[in-house]
Amino acid sequence: MIIDCHGHYTTAPAKLREYRNAQLAAFTAGEREPNPPEFGDDELRTSLEAAQLRLQRERGTDVTLFSPIASLMGHHQGDAGVSARWSQVSNDLIAQVCRLYPQRFVPVCQLPQSPGVSPASCVDELERCVRMGFVGCNVNPDPSGGYWKDPPLTDRYWYPLWEKLVELDVPGMVHVSSSCNPAFHHTGAHYINGDTTAFMQFLLSDLFKDFPTLRFVIPHGGGAAPYHWGRYRGLAQDLKRPLLTDLIRDNIFFDTCVYHYPGVELMSRVVPADNILFASEMVGAVRGIDPETGHHFDDTKRYLDQLPQLSDADRAKIFEGNARRVYPRLAQALAA
Repeated sequence: MIIDCHGHYTTAPAKLREYRNAQLAAFTAGEREPNPPEFGDDELRTSLEAAQLRLQRERGTDVTLFSPIASLMGHHQGDAGVSARWSQVSNDLIAQVCRLYPQRFVPVCQLPQSPGVSPASCVDELERCVRMGFVGCNVNPDPSGGYWKDPPLTDRYWYPLWEKLVELDVPGMVHVSSSCNPAFHHTGAHYINGDTTAFMQFLLSDLFKDFPTLRFVIPHGGGAAPYHWGRYRGLAQDLKRPLLTDLIRDNIFFDTCVYHYPGVELMSRVVPADNILFASEMVGAVRGIDPETGHHFDDTKRYLDQLPQLSDADRAKIFEGNARRVYPRLAQALAA
C-alpha cells in the first residue's frame, strides 16, 4: 500500500470559502454569523473525482491523509470563537469526504488555534475529531500569521496540547496557515520558515524527555533542515545537544513534499529512511508541469521510484510502514 501522509481539500466547493468570507465579515461588523453551509454528497464527489481521486489512480497511490485547506485555517483572523466554529465546519467537511471514500481518504483535523489563546482550548475539538475517526492533526506553530507572537513549540505554554496528543496517541503535523505579513509569501516563504523554525526549536529543547512518545511530522521536506544538515549538526555539536539522528529518531519525521528529484535524493541521503514519510500535497501549492521533465512538480512518487540507493525495505518504510508507525490510529481506519 502507498500512503500519502499530506493532502488538503483544496478543491472543496466554492461555498466553503463563501461561508468563511461571510463569517469574517460578520465578525468585523459585529453581526451574527451566517449558518454553516450543507454539502451534498454528489457535489463533494464532483469536486474530487476529476482532481485528487483521478491523480491517485494515475500516480499509483492508494490512500491520502486528508485535512482542511491549510491556507484557509487563518488562525490570525477573527477570535477564538470564530476559529472554533470555523474548525468545526472544516473538520466536519473532511469527515464527510472520508465517509464517502473510506478506502481513499483518512481524516486529519484542523485545530481552533488563536493568537495568545492557550493551546488547551484546542483539546475539545481534537477529542471530538478523534472520536469521529481522525488519526492526526495539523498544528500551527505561528497562529499570528507571520509575526510569531506565541512562545516556541517547546515552551510549557504548549504542554496541555502535547499531553492530549500523547494521551490520544496521535501525531501533529507542523503546518502554518496563510501569512498576513507582507514580507512572507505564504507558500514560498512562510511555510518553509515555519518548518525550519520548528525544527530548530526542537533541536534547542528537551521536549522529548518530557514527552518521549510525542511525534511531529515536519512537512515540505522538513523546510530547510535536510538541505543544511551540516549546519544543524554543527549547531547541535556546538550547543552540546544530541546527535540529529538521536534527536529525531522516535519523535520527528519529514515528508517528501519536495518538488524536484535532486531535493528528494538529498533528503534520502541525509535523513534516515525510518524518519521519512511519503507525501505529495496534491492538489496543493505547486500544481503545474515541470518543463524540464514534462511531469507535474507534485508527482513526488516518481522521484522516490527513481532513487537507486533505496533498498526495498527502506522503500516499504517510506511508502507505508512509517505512516502506520507515526499514525497508530491509521491501521484501525484502514481496517474499517
